[in-house]
Amino acid sequence: MQKTTLVPYAHLPRAHHDRHVLTSTVDLFGAAHWLLAERAPQPGGDVLPFDAQVVSVHPGGDIEVTELSAVGARWPRLDRLPDGGFVVAASRARRFEDASQVQVFDALGRETSSFSVGDAIEHLLVDEAGHVWVGHFDENPVGIRRWDARGRLAWTSDGARIPGLFDCYALNVSGSAAWACPYTDFPLVEIRPDRPDKPVTVWANRVRGADAVAVHGNRVAFYGGYGKERNRLAHGELTDTCAEPTGVGLLALPDGPASGRRRVVSRGSRIYIQAEPFTAWSVFDLST
Repeated sequence: MQKTTLVPYAHLPRAHHDRHVLTSTVDLFGAAHWLLAERAPQPGGDVLPFDAQVVSVHPGGDIEVTELSAVGARWPRLDRLPDGGFVVAASRARRFEDASQVQVFDALGRETSSFSVGDAIEHLLVDEAGHVWVGHFDENPVGIRRWDARGRLAWTSDGARIPGLFDCYALNVSGSAAWACPYTDFPLVEIRPDRPDKPVTVWANRVRGADAVAVHGNRVAFYGGYGKERNRLAHGELTDTCAEPTGVGLLALPDGPASGRRRVVSRGSRIYIQAEPFTAWSVFDLST
């Protein structure tokens, strides 16, 4: 079985290693971001809100630090807006309809708005227009939604005829489009809300349990799976109706398989992977 090794991509500067990594992501433009706090969250014992810090490493290597005031998310999701601001969201809504679940901060770290998107956030990714895409896991099976940065619902998968959409296992946002691979049927789904004639396209797919997907032209790659397929990298080619398998291999970190906890972010042709202690990102690029 062919093994593909991830390429090192971005590292949290060592000067910030004394802080706790709450979460981390890679944005649409390739910048890596770490949301840091002075200490790890204590279940049931935290005093909220708290001040936090975002350390950003841009593709050219430039480092930027943004101080955020009064963050209210104990288990947050993070992404950057095109205007330089940030979105921070609590993955679990404390009262299921928490008006401060999602906080929007400007480029100076000041909160400008807040809203709710519903409990059980699996993925939160911002597109080129500043829309916030949210994929939910099965404790709140509302599917996939797109919101604007002021909290207005801009698109929903309700009525979109996506087979077996119960848990958004994989979500890829690039440009103004999104790709998803949801449980239970695991179809590959392309979502283009700005294409009124056909906003959703669905391909049947035999790869089960992938938690990341990359797309380049008519080629697709699925990463992850159940049990021993945790580090699987399955390649396919898009036909008119299905993602036809073309090969299966393994995807490994530069220093070996990702055996512990990890984060994944899908952006276009790229899958970014981060393993504990969550200070470094590596990348697989389907286009290369």
